[in-house]
Amino acid sequence: MSINTRTIDHIVHLTPPGTVDEVSDKFRELGFNVLPGGTHADGLTANALVVLKEGTYIELISFTHPASYYPPGTPERLKREAHRWANAPLGWIDYAFLGNGSLEPGHQISDAINSRASETGSDVVYLPEVGGGRVRPDGKVLKWVISAPKEGGREGEVGVLPFFCGDVTPRGLRVQTQPRSNTEHPSTALGLSHVRLLVPSALFEVTKKRLTSVLGVGPNTDITNTRAAWILDTALSPVSTGRPRLILDVPSDREEETFVDSKGGETGIYEVAFVVENLDSGYPEEATTPSGRIKFVRV
Repeated sequence: MSINTRTIDHIVHLTPPGTVDEVSDKFRELGFNVLPGGTHADGLTANALVVLKEGTYIELISFTHPASYYPPGTPERLKREAHRWANAPLGWIDYAFLGNGSLEPGHQISDAINSRASETGSDVVYLPEVGGGRVRPDGKVLKWVISAPKEGGREGEVGVLPFFCGDVTPRGLRVQTQPRSNTEHPSTALGLSHVRLLVPSALFEVTKKRLTSVLGVGPNTDITNTRAAWILDTALSPVSTGRPRLILDVPSDREEETFVDSKGGETGIYEVAFVVENLDSGYPEEATTPSGRIKFVRV
C-alpha cells in the first residue's frame, strides 16, 4: 500500500492545566506569533497555535482542568485519566504526522503502517483511526481522524512514535496559514529545521527500526552508530533552506543523559529547531520554553 506517512504536521507542547494564555505569552516573548486555537471536542484540552510558512505548526496545549476537578468515578474523570497525555511530563510531549483522513478499510494510515511492520518484523502496531475535532473561537467546527501507536510496551510510549492527524474538514480551517500575517514571526522563523529525539544507546537500533516502519523509509541522512535522521515532507512547499528532519540521537553529554533518565530511560523529544531568516533579530539562538528546548538556526 503506497501511502505517504512522513509529512510532518505539528509538534505538541504541554503546560499545566488552564495555562494556554500564559504559555502563549511566553512563546510571544520568544519571537513567535501565536494564534488562538480553541477547546477540543471532548472538552478536556484547549490550545493555541504557532503556524509556520511550510504548513507545520506548534500546538501549545493544556488540559482545561486537573483530574481532581472531576468527581471520582464519573465518566468525565475516567476520560481525563485515560487521555493520551494524562501522565505526560511537561514540555515537548508528542508530534504528529499528516494522515489522509480516511476511515475506509484498507486505506487507513494504520493499515499501511501495520502492513509494513508485519513485513519487516517490527513490533509497531497502530490503532484504527478514530474521530476528533475542536471548535475554533469563531465558532467553526473542525473534524479529523487520529491514529496512534497501540498502548502498552515501548511502542506506545508518548513521544516515541508519532501519531497521525488526518483532516475531514479542510486542513486550512485547522492550520490557518492565511492571511500571510499568521505565519510572520518577530524572530523571522520560516519553518521547522528539525525535531530531535534522544534515546539510550541500548534502544537506538530498535527505535530506528520502529521509526522506519512508521515513515516507510530508512534513515536517509546523518547515519552513524549513534545518529539517524529522516528528511520529512511538509504540507506546503518547504522553505528555501530545505525540508525538516527527524533526528534520532544517543545522548552526547550529561545534560542529555539526564533528559533521557527523566523519561524513564526511554525516548523523548529533546529539542525542536526552527529555520530563521535572520539570527540578528534580537532573539537568542537557543532558549527554553516552559519545560522544553528550542533552537533557531540559519541554514
